[in-house]
This record gives sequence, C-alpha cells and structure tokens, in this order.
Amino acid sequence: MEETARLAYHFHWPLDTILDLEHADRRKFLREADALAYPYED
Repeated sequence: MEETARLAYHFHWPLDTILDLEHADRRKFLREADALAYPYED
C-alpha cells in the first residue's frame, strides 16, 4: 500500500495504472519520485 500511495501522490496516476506495473517497475518509479522530491538526500 505504501508504494501505491507514494506513486499516486507523486505522479497522480490512477490505481489501475499503478497496479498494472510489475513490482520491479514500481520500485524504479519510486526511486525516481524520491530523487525528484528529495534531490539532495543520498
């Protein structure tokens, strides 16, 4: 649920779009979302 909520928050995607992603792809998009939201954290 946390991954889904974060993707919906950052990208404004509908639930169906997020659930259609493979788990590995969701993780990649989450890394990108975090990099955009927190550009100076490592």
